[in-house]
Amino acid sequence: MSVRKVLAELKSMGSEKTIATMKRHGAPDDFYGVLVKDMQKIVKRVKVDQELAEGLYANGNGDAQYLAGLIADPKSIKLSVLKKWAKTASWQMVAEWTVAGVAADSPHGWKLGLEWIDAKNDETQTIGWNTLSGVVGTLPDDELDLKKVKTLLTRVKNRIHKTPDRVAYTMNSFVISVGSYIEPLHEKACETAEKIGKLDLDMGDTCCKVPHAPDYIAKVASKGRVGKKRKRARC
Repeated sequence: MSVRKVLAELKSMGSEKTIATMKRHGAPDDFYGVLVKDMQKIVKRVKVDQELAEGLYANGNGDAQYLAGLIADPKSIKLSVLKKWAKTASWQMVAEWTVAGVAADSPHGWKLGLEWIDAKNDETQTIGWNTLSGVVGTLPDDELDLKKVKTLLTRVKNRIHKTPDRVAYTMNSFVISVGSYIEPLHEKACETAEKIGKLDLDMGDTCCKVPHAPDYIAKVASKGRVGKKRKRARC
């Protein structure tokens, strides 16, 4: 499929209701309002197409960029492309889910995640924390630097209440991911979550709530799923 044909199909799938909802979450003006479940119809036909993914992402349309992440090939995507995607994400949903998810599923995830959390701008930091969350949730424990993960938990504990809200939100998600997916660090993550406590973050004009990390991790544990890895970070 060509970029032009995919854009035309995405436009036909959009709805004003979805646009209005997503606008409250920060969606850009160049956005059709397509539900992810409808995008999956295109994904089933295209499957994996890195060239098409890069063409769609470069278009800049919010829906096209999200779809690009769903059909991208994380195993072959270049480091330079991921860095470019991080810089040109049209809005936070693309930045924190599309870019972070593809990066986490790629061989570059750990390195990029660590690089991005040290970026000067908040948006890149959020991509970094979500990338690291994806990495710890998918890679086997013996392929992770658990000592470094522990230092990151300490970093979150010491800084989370001093960071901008969106960065704090993704830091909180990282703690939840460690507590849920890395069994050897489950207790450490629980201790970190308890010390962080409840986060009072501005979620804008939305009904979204900040997950309470201790409760979330405890729920995962109650289901006997601590340490159960995901097949991929993207969704």
